[in-house]
Amino acid sequence: MAEPDDLILGCKRGKLKAQRKLYDKYSRAMLGVCRRYSRSDEEAEDSMIKGFMKVFERITDYRGDGSFEGWMKRIMVHVSVDVYRQERRFSGHLSLDDPEMHIFTSNPSDQRLEVADLMALVQSLPEGQRVVFNLYAIEGYSHKEVGDMLGISENTSKTQLMKARSSLRRRLNGSIVLKKNHHDDTD
Repeated sequence: MAEPDDLILGCKRGKLKAQRKLYDKYSRAMLGVCRRYSRSDEEAEDSMIKGFMKVFERITDYRGDGSFEGWMKRIMVHVSVDVYRQERRFSGHLSLDDPEMHIFTSNPSDQRLEVADLMALVQSLPEGQRVVFNLYAIEGYSHKEVGDMLGISENTSKTQLMKARSSLRRRLNGSIVLKKNHHDDTD
C-alpha cells in the first residue's frame, strides 16, 4: 500500500484509486469514532461515509500540520455531532484506545473490567450526558467548545458531565473513576 503522503497527494489530485486506498486504510478507525455518536451500526456507517465525503471535499485544506488521522477524526466528530443536532439522537461508546484515558479503581480485582462493560455503561447514560461525556472526556473538547457545538451553555455542559460522572460512579459502586490527564473535575 502507498505511504500516507502519497495517498493524501493522490486524493488531493482527485484520484479515485487513492481515495479508495485511504478509505480502506482508515475506515475502521473512523467508524469507531462515529459509533460513539450513533444509535446503530447503520447510523454510524452513514456518518462515516458523510465524513469521508467531507474529507475528500476538504482534503486540499490539509496542510500537513499535525497528524492526518487526527484531522480526519475531527471531521468525523463534527459530522457525527451535526447528525446528533439534526436528529437529537446520540449514543456514546467509550474508547480506551486514547492514551490519555486512565482507569483508576479502588479494588485491584476490578482492574480487568471489560471494555464492553464500560461501553455499555456509557451507552446507558441519557442522551445529553452521553454526548457531553464523549466530547469532553473522550474527545478532549473544552466545555466552551462543547457548548458551542451543541448549542448549549458552558454551564449546561459542566452539569451534564457532572451528572454523567456521578451516574457512572454510582453504577460501578464507586469502584472506578474515569478521568483524562489534562482535565480536572472543575473544568
